[in-house]
Amino acid sequence: MKRSVHITRRQALQYHMGGKIALQILTSITNEKDLALAYTPGVAYPCLSIYDNPERAYQYTCKNNMVAVLTDGSAVLGLGDIGPLASIPVMEGKAVLFKAFGDINAFPVALDNVRNERKNGSTNIERFIEAALSIAPVFGGINLEDIAAPACFEIEERLDAALDIPVFHDDQWGTAIISLAALYNYLILTGKTLENIKVVINGAGAAGIRIGDILREAGATNIYLLDSKGVITTERTEVNHYKARFARKTSRLNLADVLEGCDVFIGVSVKDVLKPSWLKKMSSQPAVFALANPYPEITPEQAFAVRKDIIMATGRSDYPNQINNVLGFPAIFRGALDARASSITMQMKIAAARALAELTRKEVPEEVKKIYGGIDIAFNNNYIVPKPFDLRVKDYVGSKIKNIAQKGGQLSDKKRQ
Repeated sequence: MKRSVHITRRQALQYHMGGKIALQILTSITNEKDLALAYTPGVAYPCLSIYDNPERAYQYTCKNNMVAVLTDGSAVLGLGDIGPLASIPVMEGKAVLFKAFGDINAFPVALDNVRNERKNGSTNIERFIEAALSIAPVFGGINLEDIAAPACFEIEERLDAALDIPVFHDDQWGTAIISLAALYNYLILTGKTLENIKVVINGAGAAGIRIGDILREAGATNIYLLDSKGVITTERTEVNHYKARFARKTSRLNLADVLEGCDVFIGVSVKDVLKPSWLKKMSSQPAVFALANPYPEITPEQAFAVRKDIIMATGRSDYPNQINNVLGFPAIFRGALDARASSITMQMKIAAARALAELTRKEVPEEVKKIYGGIDIAFNNNYIVPKPFDLRVKDYVGSKIKNIAQKGGQLSDKKRQ
């Protein structure tokens, strides 16, 4: 079952030598005329044209296909608060994925001096938003990345309201969208319904809360959210308002108790938190999405040793059913940019999940199978979301997003001018 990809520190450092991205010139500049067109005096004409009609920025600049990967480095996945400078390799990596999987140009923007103590401390929401608004004109979209909760929620909401370009925090919505896609296919395989299943989400950070939000919007009604102190209940007064929206009146206070009769466990927490013996409490054919990285809440080997009827997913590439955000953000932004959408709405997010689920059930091309060693890939318990290198995702999901944006009026104000 497990496929291993081993890399060394030396290999990783060598791979990153000189950085992972660079500027590509799209026009020729080989003689005096080219120089005059590219800069002075020729550049004055597009500048004045954009001044007269801001919409023309999408014609005469990189804005039409450029996304900012914006962070303060306060919550880098697996590494914690390492600050903006040290976070750049991760932001470059995101830019590489945007280009490889969405044909989108993206650029890392690591913000300094947006903390409450300027260099350190918690994220200062006002400073972050001010900085983001200041750099926004050159970009057609903003992908927020690795910002600590709960500041990340308000930052995304306020920037989305203030700007007429799509703003998307992948740490919040990426895992949520791919998890919903996997859940849709789990329901088809088991004959269960979203309205009737019991869902336990362990981890109440950015990903966990947004998983709960998107499941509710999709139709789930019986959701339990847990943080490091246990179930979010109506008796707890210390939780922030994002967690409090999921508060339940219940006497089941810990993970072991709340798993009784549970259909779906989604973990976005820490390794080994889900004990194998607890799986016996769950319903028939349960789903276990153990998404902590790099070490899941429970490994597939541990889970299947206890129960054979589990449908299992992790965040890792060496197990089947990888819940990988690369299935989401490149295609979603591709559709949003193509439609010149002003926002990535909940309707678009759910549509992306449905599209991913649908694509999984279609016949997989031979070229995709070859990338994965020629193995047979077909819809079943071990294939409930597409493989990351299935390049059909960009067009299949992107077209759904574009259509919704165009039909639903989610177009930028500048496009309407």
